[in-house]
Amino acid sequence: MDRSAGPLLSVENLSVRLPPGADRSHALAGVSLSLAANEILCVVGESGSGKSVLANTVMRLLPPGVSPDAGRVLFQRRDLVAASEAEMRRLRGAAIGMIFQEPMTALNPLRRAGDQIAETFRIHTRLSAREIREKTLALLTEVRMPDPAAALRAYPHELSGGQRQRVMIAMALALEPALLIADEPTTALDVTTQGRILGLIRDIQKRRGMGVLFITHDFGVVAEIADRVAVMQAGHLVEVGPAEGVLNRPQAPYTQALIAAVPPLVPRAARAGTAAPAILTLDGVSKTYRKGGGLWPGRARVTHAVKNVSLSLPRGTTLGIVGESGSGKSTLARCIVRLLDPDTGTIRLGDTDLAALSRRAMRAEARRVQMVFQDPFASLNPRRRAGELVAQGPMLRGVPRAEALAKARALFTLVGLDPAAMDRLPHEFSGGQRQRIGLARALAVDPEVLVADEPVSALDVSVQAQVLALLDSLRDRLGLSMLFITHDLRVAGQICDRIAVMKDGAVVEAGPTAEVFTAPQAAYTRALLDAVPGRAWIPGRPHAPAA
Repeated sequence: MDRSAGPLLSVENLSVRLPPGADRSHALAGVSLSLAANEILCVVGESGSGKSVLANTVMRLLPPGVSPDAGRVLFQRRDLVAASEAEMRRLRGAAIGMIFQEPMTALNPLRRAGDQIAETFRIHTRLSAREIREKTLALLTEVRMPDPAAALRAYPHELSGGQRQRVMIAMALALEPALLIADEPTTALDVTTQGRILGLIRDIQKRRGMGVLFITHDFGVVAEIADRVAVMQAGHLVEVGPAEGVLNRPQAPYTQALIAAVPPLVPRAARAGTAAPAILTLDGVSKTYRKGGGLWPGRARVTHAVKNVSLSLPRGTTLGIVGESGSGKSTLARCIVRLLDPDTGTIRLGDTDLAALSRRAMRAEARRVQMVFQDPFASLNPRRRAGELVAQGPMLRGVPRAEALAKARALFTLVGLDPAAMDRLPHEFSGGQRQRIGLARALAVDPEVLVADEPVSALDVSVQAQVLALLDSLRDRLGLSMLFITHDLRVAGQICDRIAVMKDGAVVEAGPTAEVFTAPQAAYTRALLDAVPGRAWIPGRPHAPAA
């Protein structure tokens, strides 16, 4: 890459102050780094490290009370910290584009996707309506939207996660900015969609010669896309260098700890006991959604979410359910715990067919199979204290309050939380701690089967490693049997004894994890494994970043 003209972006000794009462005085403290044109710089670190604050400082999108108090941010030699708001409005979108982490939040739900992309042209150019439509359609084609014309007319909720992210990328690229900031753009996407988005960003970056500031906590993504890497911890820059060096010869202890926590794409050795009798057996389970149609049922939109699924979970083991978004994983999980009623099939927990039970009868059996949800913040009542949330299940089953709270204290210790924190509200805990509260709540009623639906997908790599180790430990100590749903094959390889691969509602392959990983039979399974970001990188072994 050509650095002769100097850096495109230069951050010089930047400090950003937090409001009084925050956990530290500064979100960023003395950060200095640079980005050249035609370069991808990945900024990595855990939640709270200051990655997103850095991106939002460059864009001047910081919330009230958070502001730079030292340093400069030079973009094409202009200091963005000192720039007027009018100048920043001219730069945003035109010279600096940004892809936000959650497109469903960033996109206006009441406006069509095409209108939201077109707005960039209406604000910054004098193009006619026809020219704007043509450019919008061309952008959607460039980001490889499956049906660009249909996407123009679609509302955000009518698009998949990957398609919404493509709309965000089209908006960011509309005016061909010199700098693209991508803030965790692939965190919630499945591996194949993630691979396509990463390839798309890299391809467009090379063709347009953009500089890309890519924010992520996923070292697989770093191995896939980065030219250089900057590692942040608690607002400080602890290491920066070429991707190959940082990935394979990290110097800072913090970087070493982060990389050590990355699960390799290598299945662990098979454990004893995988031939135990089945505690949970699914036979011919199907679930179909019907939407619309009204007086004309033939016009209803029919989605076969789960199609004739038959699986078994041996007692004391973990069965992983993997597949892309929309494959039916979560629908199957909700059928098992009867948050949804299956249309056909049996779900036997021991000798009991859960699918045949009435709602009243299922309430009596619910303690035997409990669920841990993907987003613990959304699944925890924000107005109830953590100890009460854990004690609630036993109390509903007649356990005296004092006894239930005593059990909650023991469970807090079991899942690695301080019982003194039982009086705190959910928002006072970190993401990893909230997930531990969700685990404690599920364990409070002594379940036989734990259904974990993407329980670590939104967690930092180090917290993810802690939660996975905790689940493994709890399974062995309590004799739990687990159904573990994930789109992350690295995670599945580390915790699952057996794996079932789902596509379009059906199981296309199932077997011991080692066999599925090393000798996949289905073409779809091979495609999933091939799509894992940084699949060729194993910590400590030589790796060449993407050209």
